[in-house]
Amino acid sequence: MIQTTIAQIEEKIQHGGTISDEHRTELLTLLNALKHEVSELSETRQEDAESITRFTGLSAHEATRQEINPRLLALSLEGLKYSVSDFEQSHPKLSETVNSLCHILSNMGI
Repeated sequence: MIQTTIAQIEEKIQHGGTISDEHRTELLTLLNALKHEVSELSETRQEDAESITRFTGLSAHEATRQEINPRLLALSLEGLKYSVSDFEQSHPKLSETVNSLCHILSNMGI
């Protein structure tokens, strides 16, 4: 489930017409890191890993729409940030990766 969702997000980013090459490269790099981090997390916290993955997909969807709705993008990013808030101490790389993703996706919605 998690790997399938991440593959769908990668596909969306690779073929998203509204994404600059710079953002595309950054997002794909971060998504690769996220894939590793949530895979590790899923060994002990499957539901949390799925939530993080789904919020990542939702945020990527909102940031790559032809007509971005700033409110929906903000809400999806808020959910994504909250989904990792309990893991800042135990999984700092996961939190760092998600925060970087949120920053880039947020900037795309400006």
